[in-house]
Amino acid sequence: MTKEVLVTFCGLQSDPDGKSDGGIRTAARGDYYHKNGKHYVLCEETVEGLEERVKSRLKFDSDTVEVTRGGALEARMVFQKNKKHLTGYRTPFGQMLMGIVTREIRLTQRKEHITVEVDYALELNDEFLSDCRMVIDIRSAI
Repeated sequence: MTKEVLVTFCGLQSDPDGKSDGGIRTAARGDYYHKNGKHYVLCEETVEGLEERVKSRLKFDSDTVEVTRGGALEARMVFQKNKKHLTGYRTPFGQMLMGIVTREIRLTQRKEHITVEVDYALELNDEFLSDCRMVIDIRSAI
């Protein structure tokens, strides 16, 4: 994997009735490195509806995925299979306390391409909000 990468984030949420929101997809250029058995990606995203860019840091291995965001959105989301993590999520519209219950993490690694898939439940105020799926696609930019 090269240092310069193209990162695509895809997120899909389904409400308690199973209806999907259509999903969110963003792409950004970033920097990748591997250190002490962990993968890291640093990038800045443009998020629809926000003027300020969002700085994102991904830290992951086959057991844990951490997504830390700063700027217009602030959060530190931790995904670990069969564990619940609470996180504050600050948006321009206010702060929320979210619970993340991770069901599955799949890491596929090739020479110039890494895919991270996370299936999880999202809670708001300790109540189930939606089933979610996040796919992070990382490819060498060169």
